[in-house]
Amino acid sequence: MSKVLFRNVSILDSTGADPYPGDVLVEDDRIAAVGTVDPARAEGAQLVEGRGRTLMSGLCDAHTHFSWNNSADLDGLGHMPVEEHLLFAVESAKKYLDSGYTMCLGAASAKERLDVVCRDAINAGRIPGPHYLANGPEIATTGGAIIKSITKFADGPEGMRKAVRELIDIGVDQIKLSMTGEEITGTMRAEDTYFSDEEVAAAVAEAHRRGKRVCAHARSAESVKMCLRNKVDIVYHASFTDAEGMDMLEANKDWVWVGPGINWLVATLYEAEAFGFPQEAAEAVGYKKELEVAIEGLREMHRRGVRIVPGGDYGFAWTPHGTYARDLEHFVELLGFTPMEAILSATKLGGEIMMRPDELGQVQPGFLADLILVDGDPLADITVLQDHDRIQAIMKEGRFHKEDAPLVTQSGLDRPAGQVSEATREYVAARP
Repeated sequence: MSKVLFRNVSILDSTGADPYPGDVLVEDDRIAAVGTVDPARAEGAQLVEGRGRTLMSGLCDAHTHFSWNNSADLDGLGHMPVEEHLLFAVESAKKYLDSGYTMCLGAASAKERLDVVCRDAINAGRIPGPHYLANGPEIATTGGAIIKSITKFADGPEGMRKAVRELIDIGVDQIKLSMTGEEITGTMRAEDTYFSDEEVAAAVAEAHRRGKRVCAHARSAESVKMCLRNKVDIVYHASFTDAEGMDMLEANKDWVWVGPGINWLVATLYEAEAFGFPQEAAEAVGYKKELEVAIEGLREMHRRGVRIVPGGDYGFAWTPHGTYARDLEHFVELLGFTPMEAILSATKLGGEIMMRPDELGQVQPGFLADLILVDGDPLADITVLQDHDRIQAIMKEGRFHKEDAPLVTQSGLDRPAGQVSEATREYVAARP
């Protein structure tokens, strides 16, 4: 049995409790003990000196695109040769793990099998990457594709059923519907809806019948309500949700998820000028309006207890891979989340949206040892999670993906494990 002891860390366990000092023991791929550790059980463990650093769960991006290739050329995304595209997707998977993300939910693949191949290679231990749920190309109706070169087209209920079946046949974990426009196209407004209720109903029914969830690019007010009427599991964006849609979200908050992809709006409005889309152009086509309306709506969703999760559309030139934790800053600065709420959305809720709530997203005994050691307090400064140098250890399933040499000592202890201050013992003992 392999063992690792994180000693003298500030444990942010993602139960909602305040961080507390203590030790965490990992045995093989699981967390074995949290808080105080029996010295006999820690015998022979590899020792990581926390020195008060924050130990927390790895993060979750719930709107992941491994195959978005950091390009400013949207139309060219689908034309990258498949060999180079797979290599890029493999590098993206590693980049997520490098950034402290141990959970990712695929939101669309630029080619049919890129996500599936990456997921299978990660699971087989052939490449580094997060726990991953794979998607295929997004499904759109004729005339409703944001980027034609990466889209699977289907029309009518029978067309939707066939498209869903074909994607399930290649091994996807969920289905993506592209239901509305996107202002950057210049021709398709975010408030336009391109699906009928019958098409959404058919796609969802077929996916659910096969045990697969459905997510949707749904910016317009009508598309959000269409998602809720037809049991789409994950609503991406939801920018223009109206009063009726808000009530529907609240009424169905026990099963629906909202992934706003808020950094796409912020970066497209303010940070795309170097790539040919200046702020004036972004405002002219509606991104300032959409950001303002989306912020107001998302703050209301949060107030009503709708589950909102971070992640979205990283992989364009102005939303490059490796900058994923910007979403957490936006949750705090724009959407009214406390830092603790933002972290819970990326950890505890991450485990839930990954459908593994009892083993992902918390620092608790029995959970998989997917851990990051942070030099700083993300509750005091949520932006610390954007600094890769300050994420000093990254562990997935009990194996180090990253370990800064000064933190790790040889096996054996220079003081017994579990030897903590009396105040720490009293604090841990008093916790429920």
